[in-house]
Amino acid sequence: MARRNREVLLGNEAIALGLLEAGCQVVTGYPGTPSSEILPAALRMSRNWGLPLYAEWSTNEKVAFDQAYAAAMVGKRAACCMKQVGLNVACDSLMSSAYTGVEGGFLVISCDDPGPHSSQTEQDSRRMAWVAKVPVLDPSCPEEARNLARRGLEISERFSMPVMLRSVTRLSHGRQDIRVQTFSPESGENKAAFKRDPARWAATPRFRFFLHKELNRKLKRLEAVSERMARLRGQFKGKGKTPLGIVAGGVPALVAMELLEEEGLQGIPLLAVKMPFPFPRKKAGEFLEACSKVLVLEEPDSFLELHLAERARVLGRQSGHVPEEGELLPEIIWEAMEKALRETGLRPGSKKNLNETTLLGKALQEAQLPGRRPTLCAGCPHRASFYAIRRAFPKAIYPSDIGCYTLGSNLGGVDTVLDMGSGITLASGIYQAFHLDGLEQPIIATMGDSTFYHSGTAALINAVHNRARFVLVILDNQVTAMTGMQSTPAWDQRADGSPGNPIPLERLVAGCGVDFLEVCDPYDLKATVQVLKKAWERANSEQGGVSVVIARHPCLLHRGKSTEAASPPPMVTERCKACRHCVEAFECPALGWDEAGGRAVVLESLCVGCGVCVLVCPKGAIKQKEEVAQ
Repeated sequence: MARRNREVLLGNEAIALGLLEAGCQVVTGYPGTPSSEILPAALRMSRNWGLPLYAEWSTNEKVAFDQAYAAAMVGKRAACCMKQVGLNVACDSLMSSAYTGVEGGFLVISCDDPGPHSSQTEQDSRRMAWVAKVPVLDPSCPEEARNLARRGLEISERFSMPVMLRSVTRLSHGRQDIRVQTFSPESGENKAAFKRDPARWAATPRFRFFLHKELNRKLKRLEAVSERMARLRGQFKGKGKTPLGIVAGGVPALVAMELLEEEGLQGIPLLAVKMPFPFPRKKAGEFLEACSKVLVLEEPDSFLELHLAERARVLGRQSGHVPEEGELLPEIIWEAMEKALRETGLRPGSKKNLNETTLLGKALQEAQLPGRRPTLCAGCPHRASFYAIRRAFPKAIYPSDIGCYTLGSNLGGVDTVLDMGSGITLASGIYQAFHLDGLEQPIIATMGDSTFYHSGTAALINAVHNRARFVLVILDNQVTAMTGMQSTPAWDQRADGSPGNPIPLERLVAGCGVDFLEVCDPYDLKATVQVLKKAWERANSEQGGVSVVIARHPCLLHRGKSTEAASPPPMVTERCKACRHCVEAFECPALGWDEAGGRAVVLESLCVGCGVCVLVCPKGAIKQKEEVAQ
């Protein structure tokens, strides 16, 4: 398979390349930023190179984990990919699989989000691996991620246990030119074969005790692998004679090395830890013994720092040298390094100004660019849904969920966002709390279509069974939009484009025991408001319960599903009374404000012609152009 010598790849694409080079034949996942590009990249590369690969977008991360784990049980090399909060969903399987192990290699790819940029937490997957007693690899750049993906599958197969590869946003979405050359998959084409062993695969608690002992023995042996993988840059002088050393992992290790080189400080030793767990205790202990002080650079939380003894000599989050939260950007890393250099009597070659935040702020101020908070796209059907919900029930409580529609908070239509599936569970819990006090409180919950497939069914069954009373609006834009337009189980095709069996939302909702179910198009505001009121009337009636409304309109950014022709942009007429209702209560990016004219304007470069704003204006001042022409 001859390929170009070098290609510029995303970190996630480099991971996919490493998987295929290692002979991985099964890749599963649930889309979640920053992990979403791994699976489609593996599919694309496997097709280009004629490699056998089964890939699927699973209904949630737990399902994805089990699907890939099953392949590893029968001897295939497999991987599942997810973001860090998705690992929570797969946690039960992760913990158990560490005991039972695998036959083929099995790589769990969890992508963390320091910042966070697109997540509800900054949790650290290295800590999850530690709890599960699963080895974890921590690459610093796309090239290393590619190599560690290969190495991870090899280690997994050699030690018969799952291995985690931890990425972060900057690595997953960073790019690097990588040598791509002719290769043959390392593991060949392993044939599936199930080795019946109930004491292992179906172990009772007593047998789990023995599996746990075996797991601990494996981890002891893996410490030697961790020791060999740890990389020392520079030299230390002997016991206590080196004023300062740096222990780092992941992206911060690479940034620290580059900063030391730029400042001519190559004499400061740096230990880059590639396998944080099991921790390379011997090499780290020797490093700590040689240095008077050790600065620890890692993200998003303390892990290496917790494994270093003699805390009085360790500088990091617990000493205040490194921020306890947030992404370690280069300027933050340099600030921590500079502080440690000063305290140890060392002086940097120059006072480096890396405060990019200040520089960016100054540049924005000079450019006089207007600030704008994140908002739903122009023409997004979710905006119309939230507007209708607020019009129908202005005093309701609005539990919601994870997805594009979280931005409904800008429209006053989202009160809570906890986790995937919580739009329903919190609605049910809130109802039961008010019901205890004999209070009637309208509750309108929202959840996206992909999220409902992910974690809505169990929550809805629970709510129906326990006679909760609220309205659930499933915002069905017919795609997993926020993470890159991935398919849902409602599609008639699978991740690789082959035919799949579609599972309509209506059938799923009805199977959960819901008696009231109606479908509406949110672009028709009047009809949507009427359906919502009807749904609450049924929910709050003597025969009531949970009423479900499916607000269905395709995402306009997904060309595969959105087939409607765009209408010409409407226009704001002289009837505009400058009430600002359209720009504040509806908040469409295609509606602006003309300060000189003192009225709203349609920004035609952004408008998609959905026409919903025509229905929103309380004065009837926004008209279709053909209507004005008449």
